[in-house]
Amino acid sequence: MLKIWGRASSSNVMKVLWLCEELSIPHERIDAGGEYGKTKEPFYLAMNPNSRVPTIEEPDGYSLWESNSILRYLVAARKPGDPIHPTAPRARADVERWMDWQLASLNGPMTTIFFTYVRIPEAQRDLAAAAKARDEAEALWTIVDRQLAGRDYVAGGFSLADIALGPWLHRWFALPIQRAALPNLEAWYERLKAQHPGYAAHVAVPMV
Repeated sequence: MLKIWGRASSSNVMKVLWLCEELSIPHERIDAGGEYGKTKEPFYLAMNPNSRVPTIEEPDGYSLWESNSILRYLVAARKPGDPIHPTAPRARADVERWMDWQLASLNGPMTTIFFTYVRIPEAQRDLAAAAKARDEAEALWTIVDRQLAGRDYVAGGFSLADIALGPWLHRWFALPIQRAALPNLEAWYERLKAQHPGYAAHVAVPMV
């Protein structure tokens, strides 16, 4: 059975768990990272020299790190040709550019906001940096809101693009911050919670 190393509270682990639910991939999740440790132990570093989560481990010993690479791999290995990761070049590129955009653009400001209000003690918070990050994130979510006009999902049909962005989407709406009205984004968030049980179970959960 596939092993997923990582704590359930990690947004990157959430992506992998959600995909496994979507594709009915049997798996075992093993707590690692944060308060659970393990990621600096020699056996873990042999799988993932970055000492981060998630890492997946196949029964034959093959391991892989980087959450979006794991998403691509699991579709190819378990459900090749599934429309969640299209095979047509342009359709696939439409999906993968949002996956790359999540890493290159959205991760930075959203991480700052999340850590400020969830992980950093109140007395140590840099509220000015959080406010700047909030403005940056809102501008980025406005891009997604425009992309969703006339669409149910970011790349048309439900895809890895939605899974890559989904954890930050939940945090955007759950964090104690001001948000501009973005109706397409809000409708997408409600759609994911209502129509995708894996999202409700693994992603749209209390933040810790």
